[in-house]
Amino acid sequence: MSLLTHILACLFGMGSWVAINGMWVELPLIVPQIPELWALPSYLTVLIQTANIGPLVVTLMHHFRPGVLDERPVVYCIAVLGIIATFLLAFFWKHTVTIAGSPHSVPLLILCFLLSVVDCTSSVTFLPFMMRLCPQYLTSYFVGEGLSGLVPALAALIQGVGVVRCHNSTLTVSLNKTLANSTVDPDKLQAIYQPAKFSAQAFFLFLSAMMVICLIAFILLNHHPAVARKKKDDSYFREDQDLTPGKREQAFSLHPQTPEQKPMLNPFGSARRAPRSSFGRGTYSNAEVAFIFLVLAWVNSLTNAVLPSVQSYSCLPYGNQAYHLAATMAAVANPLACFIAMFKPIRSLIFMCVLTVFGTGFGSYIMAMAALSPCPLLVHSTSGTVVIVLAWVLFVLSLSYVKVIIGVILRDEGHSALVWCGAVVQLGSMVGALSMFPLVGVYELFKSGDVCNTNCPM
Repeated sequence: MSLLTHILACLFGMGSWVAINGMWVELPLIVPQIPELWALPSYLTVLIQTANIGPLVVTLMHHFRPGVLDERPVVYCIAVLGIIATFLLAFFWKHTVTIAGSPHSVPLLILCFLLSVVDCTSSVTFLPFMMRLCPQYLTSYFVGEGLSGLVPALAALIQGVGVVRCHNSTLTVSLNKTLANSTVDPDKLQAIYQPAKFSAQAFFLFLSAMMVICLIAFILLNHHPAVARKKKDDSYFREDQDLTPGKREQAFSLHPQTPEQKPMLNPFGSARRAPRSSFGRGTYSNAEVAFIFLVLAWVNSLTNAVLPSVQSYSCLPYGNQAYHLAATMAAVANPLACFIAMFKPIRSLIFMCVLTVFGTGFGSYIMAMAALSPCPLLVHSTSGTVVIVLAWVLFVLSLSYVKVIIGVILRDEGHSALVWCGAVVQLGSMVGALSMFPLVGVYELFKSGDVCNTNCPM
């Protein structure tokens, strides 16, 4: 039955960001068919950050009215909203509304905003709900959260999104009678995007099915007899309504201590175990708590916003295959890091710092290659492709491990610590996105590489 709970926790976690991740990987297919064209990613960035109103409301409720808000009804609401929004997206994503004489994809933008609210709010509701389960199930949840990016990426890979074939421009024009009079460079190759194996409508219905699976897993985590028995057997699942906030944190902690146990402890040891701060169980000092949250914000800023915004610039100069390989392998690295953390949860803050520096180093290399686009280092060699793919894999692998370990650490500190964990995740992602948006979308500091025509000095 423990295996069943692990699977349910994983399926529950898959619903956390599957909708927005699915939107990003489907962009190459839907962008050519809407009036916004490649301005859509900029709109999505703004919508996702605006949707942080959801996590803000939940966090403020927990801060000013602790113990009043129950995550379970909120999770039910956002899961149902996610199912409905993805289902409607399948049928209305191409519909436009004329505003001031110009067509705009109003239904698409509204539904994307609703999905952003769902996924952003999941950060401050899904994680705190996992306090109701045993600590070992938290890593299964993080595995599912990693799969929420991998599964849509694999589906898009099977679908054939963004697959490009390079053809001679003269041949292409001669085959297309509408361009018979066009002037082309006979030595230049033209990128032709191949048709997808199945439609965007089918892909969005698949995302809706994923949200249905998430909801079913959540229902079973609440009501399945095996999970209920597991909750009943563990003292930190007490949900007595008369508990004070401090006792409630103690009831949810990993190593609960009743008042009757404390006098039996070694008096010298009890002094050492005095709370070092007012945060959670007081395991960490205020400086260490600030450091943990600073690392959490930094890591999520890099992995969720800063580096993804320049992924195409860093990879496309090496070829379309390098881009897809880096995106897919990086998506695999996320759940792999969660599996590693499940068996080797190293909670040392020093190790966390070292691993963060390690991952940031690979992120710096990726950013440097994006800044040098369309002519980064080793652009004409196979070794350049290997290095950029490895950089993406090691970057995601190391920082994903850091995120999981921080989640495990904060889980031990109690319910409110996980609420703040979700809030800081969203804050870091928002700061990263708002920092990169003007650099990429307004000032256009990064230049795209041509998939078929990369002309750089040898």
